[in-house]
Amino acid sequence: MADETFDSVWDAIEDTPPEAENMRLRSRLMIALTEHIERSEWTQVAAAERLGVTQPRVSDLMRGKIGLFSLDALVNMVVAAGMHVEMSVRAA
Repeated sequence: MADETFDSVWDAIEDTPPEAENMRLRSRLMIALTEHIERSEWTQVAAAERLGVTQPRVSDLMRGKIGLFSLDALVNMVVAAGMHVEMSVRAA
């Protein structure tokens, strides 16, 4: 078995480059949201109210259940949290 190297964990575990990129973006948004909630010292109930979701949804976010969140849902939550998403695109 040959040793392989990957640019990220997502490249190693996802089947295609588009799937890996989607997971990479989702994970970055989830980390940013989780850190914002923790810095703001919001309870999960308070975070849910601010983000327009349920408390169990915030619990899923805080536990890193990435498969339960789409990019759209995460962007909506970031904006509801009073944050801004910037995007850059470059050659691979």
